Formats: sequence, C-alpha cells, structure tokens
Amino acid sequence: MIYLDNSATTKPFQEVVETYAKVASTYFGNPSSLHSLGMQAEGLIGESRNRIARLLGVGANEIIFTSGGTEGNNIAIKGAARAKQNRGKHIITTRVEHPSADEAFVQLEKEGFDVTYLPVDQEGSVSVERVKKEIRSDTIIVSMIHVNNETGTILPIKEIGQLLKSYHQILFHVDHVQGVTKVPLELRKSGIDLCTFSAHKFHGLKGNGFLFVREGLKIDALFHGGAQESRLRAGTENVAGIVAMAKALRLSFEQDNKRKELEHLRHYLITKLKELEGVVINSPEHNAAPHIVNFSIPGAKPEVIVQSLTAKDIYVSTKSACSSKASEPSRVLLAMGLSEERANSGIRVSFSFETTAAELDQLIAELKVIIPELLEVVNS
Repeated sequence: MIYLDNSATTKPFQEVVETYAKVASTYFGNPSSLHSLGMQAEGLIGESRNRIARLLGVGANEIIFTSGGTEGNNIAIKGAARAKQNRGKHIITTRVEHPSADEAFVQLEKEGFDVTYLPVDQEGSVSVERVKKEIRSDTIIVSMIHVNNETGTILPIKEIGQLLKSYHQILFHVDHVQGVTKVPLELRKSGIDLCTFSAHKFHGLKGNGFLFVREGLKIDALFHGGAQESRLRAGTENVAGIVAMAKALRLSFEQDNKRKELEHLRHYLITKLKELEGVVINSPEHNAAPHIVNFSIPGAKPEVIVQSLTAKDIYVSTKSACSSKASEPSRVLLAMGLSEERANSGIRVSFSFETTAAELDQLIAELKVIIPELLEVVNS
C-alpha cells in the first residue's frame, strides 16, 4: 500500500495505539470521580497536558482538550466572537479557510456579526497590508489557517501576529491543524491568542485534539454541563486518547530532522508531475508546506483518478476530506483565481515522514498510464 493522503488523516504510530489500549484498559476511571481510579485518570490528563505544553513552549493551563480540529475551531471562533460582541462584531478571515472555520463564520453572520473574507493571491496567500487595511474600530477577531489543507500554502502568520500586537483589542486565532510538526510556528512570538490542533494529523487517534487559549483570555463555552477543561469543554474526558495524543506529538516532533527530506520529496514530485502531459500544478513552488502537492488534470474527473489509483493500492484525495464528497469545484482553487475546470479537477498528494521517493515513482508510473487514457476519452 502507498498511502499519500496524510492531510486527510495519518496512520497512528504503533506505540500510540499501544498506549491507548493500555490506558483504556487499565486507567478507565472517570477523571471527575473522587476514588483512586478517577484520581489516576485525572493525573494522566494533567501529565499529558504538561507534556504538550512543554513541546509547544506554553503554559499547561493554556491547553484545552477537544475532540479535534472542527470542535477546536468552533470553540475558538464562536466562543471568542460571542464573548467579545459587546465591544464589536467585526471579524477578519480569508476565503481559503477549512470548512470547519468557514462554516463557523457563516453561522456568526446569521447571528449579526460582520465578517470580512480577505481575497488571496494566485498562490493562495494574503498580505499583511491587506489585513491592516481591513481593520476597523469594531474588529474583534482575526482568524486564519496557517497551512492551507488543500494546497499547502503557508500564510504569513508571524507577520500578521506582529501587526496585531499594535491592536490590543483584537484576538488572533490560528488553525494550525495542517502545519503542526511540519511547519514550525512559535505561538508566543507570533502573538497568537487561540490555536487549533488535531491529533490524527500527527499520527494520533481520531476524536482527539486540543486548543491553545492564551492565559487570561475569556471566551464563551459551546457545551455546558460540567467543569471539565476550565469550563470551556464540558464532558467526560477521553483519557486514553489524550495520553496517546501527547505521545504522538512527542514522537512527531522527534522527526523534525526529516523535514528537509520532505522538502526534497515535494520538489521531486512537482518536477515529475510537470513532465506529464495534461498536468498543471496548483500548489505554489515556494512558501509552501513540505508535505502537500496539489495538481489538476483539466478535463478529467478527479474521482476517476482517485479510484483508478486506489485500484493500484495508491491512496490520494481531491480537496479537503471534510468536503471531498461534494461535487462542486474547490473553493480554495477558485479563490486563487484558477479556472472552474481546473478547480473541478484538483488532486491532493500529501506525505508523512515515512513517504519515500520510490512510492512517488510508483505514483508517477501509474499516472503515466491513467492520464492518457482519460484524456483520450475526454477528447474523443
């Protein structure tokens, strides 16, 4: 099997799965219980929180456990907006956000918030100057994705964070789900107030994530019914998933020395794809994450490409996994100014630290067979 859909989800590390199984079977007490089993479970959560905080260079009290990126984005965006609405109701974001953030903004618009969606350039990025231009006296939040989940474009988060340090009334939220362990981001130096993470993007298990909430920041909870997670996320904690997530994050950060290898693989794949007739590259060649390559075969149906490769035990995807079954063209590619035909035929290849050049060679070999057959049908 050649798995090249790591932006949708990564394969959990074996050590992570083993940790989950051990904790789930041995430390199964409810962390809110007063007996020893509950206290043991609570202790494991605290230890995991400390470990994650140390890896990120933040305080343990700034880590809030969630079920993943979608919940984290919703808590951050809606929670901050509703908490700050007495001061203003203007929010700034971009046209290339993950659906979990984009749809949260749509919901807030229904509640009377005014959302400015910044356009992006042909590489899918925004300028600091444009952000500054859109700031108003009633702006309360700037929210942006760090690494675009479809194209790999890296937005200038650190520079925007520096700009916002001059606007103390504005909160800065960053969706770091696709970037964590692949594209470095220092939360403190970047002036970030809220930051979203998801375990299954760094070889943890699905259904786990965490949200960085800067100390002293008050936001509204989405769930009510318990005092868990500083009252920001009521509900019995997934102890085994949390412990496994902390291990996955540590193991992923330990592979930091392989980032250059990913960059070489990305360059290698782009070079090989450019040699194929009918292929156009959508991801920027520079200022992009080392693990994502997006390309189109105009005229060909992407789902046919995906299924043809699946038959060869090679796994890629189209757009965001959260919207890949929708038939409309990629809104990210459209926002970059690409044609509807190109946005309709996007394919995403995404690596892990275990991806090899030999696997990419096999992908290219299969595409050399598949593409001419498809284009012949299209042109006949």
